[in-house]
Amino acid sequence: MFSTRDSHVALDIVQDAMMKLAEKYGDKPSEELPLLFHRILQNTLHDHFRRSKVRMNWTTLFSAFSSKHDEEAFDPLDVLEDSDNQSAPLPPDADFAQRQTIALIEKALTNLPPRQREAFLLRYWEGLDTAETALAMNCTEGSVKTHCSRANHALAAMLQATGVELP
Repeated sequence: MFSTRDSHVALDIVQDAMMKLAEKYGDKPSEELPLLFHRILQNTLHDHFRRSKVRMNWTTLFSAFSSKHDEEAFDPLDVLEDSDNQSAPLPPDADFAQRQTIALIEKALTNLPPRQREAFLLRYWEGLDTAETALAMNCTEGSVKTHCSRANHALAAMLQATGVELP
């Protein structure tokens, strides 16, 4: 599940699960603790992978707006400098360009109709699947797909209108 280089992540997940167990169930009988810990660990793992998926979607989305990497096989994680979980700061020009792009995306999001924005944020920012999004929005899965599709097209058009190059 985790490679050797990700062992610190695995240890963090186990530590988080143990802290949750101690905080919420410290008063339970000791024979109940193994099953409780197992369930908490499963939920913590699911949360970690869901967050990783969301981060990857946004990393991929933001890298699609970058014009300095034109190769088809470009992976932003290949050029990310990181040692011991301490990310190196971007050069000033790249930091400025990234902040401008993020501001354009945030502005474009505010211009979406409310239901499209809600569906887009729930699906791509919160990482909910179509069924969970439909439940949260109190609509059908088909409506969620329609709202997300329209939001994607509208965002692409708004960003292209501001000069952001899309692949």
